[in-house]
Amino acid sequence: MTASRLPPTDDDSADVEAFDALMSPVERWLATLARENHSPHTQTAYHAAVAQLARHLCARRLTWTRCDKRQLAQHVTHRLEEDNLSLASMQQALSAIRHFYGWLIDEGQARINPALGYQLARGARALPSIADMDVITQLLDQPAPDTPNQTRLWLRDKAIFELLYSSGLRVSELVALDIHDLDQARQQVRVTGKGNKVRLVPVGSRALEAIARYLPHRALWSEHVDEALFISEKLGTRLTTRAVQQRLKVAAKRAGIDQNLYPHLLRHCFASHMLSNSGDLRAVQEMLGHADIGTTQIYTHVDFTRLTQVYDTAHPRAVRHAARTMTTPDDDS
Repeated sequence: MTASRLPPTDDDSADVEAFDALMSPVERWLATLARENHSPHTQTAYHAAVAQLARHLCARRLTWTRCDKRQLAQHVTHRLEEDNLSLASMQQALSAIRHFYGWLIDEGQARINPALGYQLARGARALPSIADMDVITQLLDQPAPDTPNQTRLWLRDKAIFELLYSSGLRVSELVALDIHDLDQARQQVRVTGKGNKVRLVPVGSRALEAIARYLPHRALWSEHVDEALFISEKLGTRLTTRAVQQRLKVAAKRAGIDQNLYPHLLRHCFASHMLSNSGDLRAVQEMLGHADIGTTQIYTHVDFTRLTQVYDTAHPRAVRHAARTMTTPDDDS
């Protein structure tokens, strides 16, 4: 990524030099994000958000250390009113700016983070799409197809969908799972999430049963000693996120479900259904792998019932034999 992607709006060479000077630490910050395994999409979004603020500061002959909450508020107002940016997009941009200033402070290049504690005046936040339990049951408990080949695929697909819903995984996390990441004896799965963070998440009995029925077929399909937990029947290699999305569409159609189902919706359902039965926001945050509990709080629109055991009694499809709490490996710090 280069500073030239978003230059100042005029051709004055001094302005170009000032903008390049502002962007120099940004490029070093982005290089740090790359080393920390942040996705290219995240890096691009962060670059764009901080570069827009750099343009604002450049036009006012300000540096990063001269940006205070008043300047930030002016920038936010311009992005919302002049650029017609949505509140959600502006919130994401503020997150990038907050992250960048945190890095500047760590590097000794700034003392104050103007985005820290900055709150947007906002309306009601859009809630994630949720399917009710009847739809989830209709999807997961549908009869197997008639043909042997389609039945084999359904055993794999059912295991995928049960695990997505059982443990609230992102589809990218699911397809990245290797077979040794699943610990059937301890009823948990080792997940590598955003920023290469590792967490251990409980797996319900329904998901474990579905995976156990799928594994003999996986052993027959794997032709390249692929370590992936979920593989393609035709290729014998790791499934892609796109393949999981397509298979969910097929399964929903076969079950007669009109609602648009996609893998991340199953994650939303996991969070909403867990919170509605347990009310334990912190535990659900850890299971989802959210760095900020504010991200998890969007699911608190549900009316909670009494607090109960977080996973063993809360999850609609998790009939487990002993209460367990989610743990994080010692090296996940």
